[in-house]
Amino acid sequence: MTSTGIRLHAPAPGWSIAADVVVVGSGVAGLTAALRCEAAGMRTVVVTKARLDDGSTRWAQGGIAAALGEGDSPEQHLDDTLVAGAGLCDVEAVRILVTEGPDAVRRLIETGAHFDESTEGELALTREGGHHRRRIAHAGGDATGAEISRALVEAVRARGLRTIENALVLDLLTDADGRTAGVTLHVMGEGQHDGVGAVHAPAVVLATGGMGQVFSATTNPSVSTGDGVALALRAGAEVSDLEFVQFHPTVLFLGPEAEGQQPLVSEAVRGEGAHLVDADGVRFMQGQHELAELAPRDIVAKGIMRRMQEQDAEHMFLDARHFGADMWEHRFPTILAACRAHGIDPVHEPIPIAPAAHYASGGVRTDFHGRTTVPGLYACGEVACTGVHGANRLASNSLLEGLVYAERIAHDIAATHRHNGLHARVPAPVPHPEQPAHPLLAPEDRFTIQRIMTEGAGVLRSADSLTKAAEQLHQLHADARDALHENGKTAEPGVDTWETTNLLCVARVLVAAAQLRDETRGCHWREDRPDRDDTAWRRHIVVRLNPDRTLAVRTTDTADFPPTRRHHQAHRPQEQ
Repeated sequence: MTSTGIRLHAPAPGWSIAADVVVVGSGVAGLTAALRCEAAGMRTVVVTKARLDDGSTRWAQGGIAAALGEGDSPEQHLDDTLVAGAGLCDVEAVRILVTEGPDAVRRLIETGAHFDESTEGELALTREGGHHRRRIAHAGGDATGAEISRALVEAVRARGLRTIENALVLDLLTDADGRTAGVTLHVMGEGQHDGVGAVHAPAVVLATGGMGQVFSATTNPSVSTGDGVALALRAGAEVSDLEFVQFHPTVLFLGPEAEGQQPLVSEAVRGEGAHLVDADGVRFMQGQHELAELAPRDIVAKGIMRRMQEQDAEHMFLDARHFGADMWEHRFPTILAACRAHGIDPVHEPIPIAPAAHYASGGVRTDFHGRTTVPGLYACGEVACTGVHGANRLASNSLLEGLVYAERIAHDIAATHRHNGLHARVPAPVPHPEQPAHPLLAPEDRFTIQRIMTEGAGVLRSADSLTKAAEQLHQLHADARDALHENGKTAEPGVDTWETTNLLCVARVLVAAAQLRDETRGCHWREDRPDRDDTAWRRHIVVRLNPDRTLAVRTTDTADFPPTRRHHQAHRPQEQ
């Protein structure tokens, strides 16, 4: 697989540093990979878009799932994951997750993460949607991500790893043979370096998180603009399952015009016994699934949306008044504070909730060692598609996936380092800035993209809504392309324009995959095709970017996932 030659319009790098490995991202996946690589003796640089603790990991409330409790087993965890994944999980990828997960969590504890314990000194485990056992370890009640982030950041600083904060990664550098040679990045006015530069390294680990900001309302932080997926596409890598965006069922409803990051109300609240009710106090999830409110997230989100449609309501309610003040204050202090900050007291009133974009189950296609289809490029965490999540991620498997597959990546890179050495590669020339390879969108187009995606490719989708979305996104792309070709004009290079251009890239791929998947499965809900079709669609949709910026789309059987050398077979182009 060779590079497409497509790169963002940006100034030429004005500085560079050398490393064996560059890790892009500072969540649980990125920092775990970095710490393990450094421990194996490799020069490791961490690049992160904001501060080290500003990624999505910090916002994770519920916890991390692993078979750590009495009576639980990896096999039971595997079964629950496969059910949630709606027929598209790779069984071996899940087996790796659930069997290596418990020890990976124990190593995380050894690194310094402190999880809540019972009065007997054992891990205090809870349940979340789709789990038949209590297997969710949590910290600070509902501040698990913050504690994991704290522990990993402290370990990175204690070991003196080189870090570049406030840096937006731009593009992958490759050599003449298409092998990874590092990344270009822009440091946003702070840190040791400034402006556009490069980190030269023969191994690059993408751990950039998700792309929730492609929708108007999301639980993702503002930095989640799909940068890693867009970079990988421009580098010639394949992405898979991007149509499966999980909408978290219970996000604090702040009004129909609310935009940007919305407060999450953790699934653990339902795990501890909260009920979903309508305005009349009726528990509408009973009878829809054996687990009622604790059904997999796609089922709960659909149940909420159906009830909202039936009653012409803007939201439903989560009722946990029976918890009492003491439980709210000790078990869910973060959620309690967020609700009260918005004028809602869950101790005395139900919480208004509605689904919002939460997690990308798909991403950059990898094998069992985190290797993408570009030699030397790895991916882990939410940016990756390992085959673990299938059509719908099981609650609290995300932190575990980041942890387990980051360790596998570090092991693979270390093995290469020991056996063959990590040899520096000479990057191919970067296009002259006066001849940009990719037109940039204006910053204000970001809101247009979000509106298009929310209206056409949100929780509810149809052939008509997706066709309209595809046409509108194509027009944005065509306008930017034509302006560049006709008069050489493109938006001024900068963080806002690069992010907006990345959002358009991932939006186009997501809509193309959603159009092609002519069924309802997991968190992909087609109103015009309400049934699951295992005969035709127990398959993955794989997309890559052609050098002319059209999309090459193909389908592959679940038996062909994760990627092997079969990746080099011909693709079927589809103009988008």
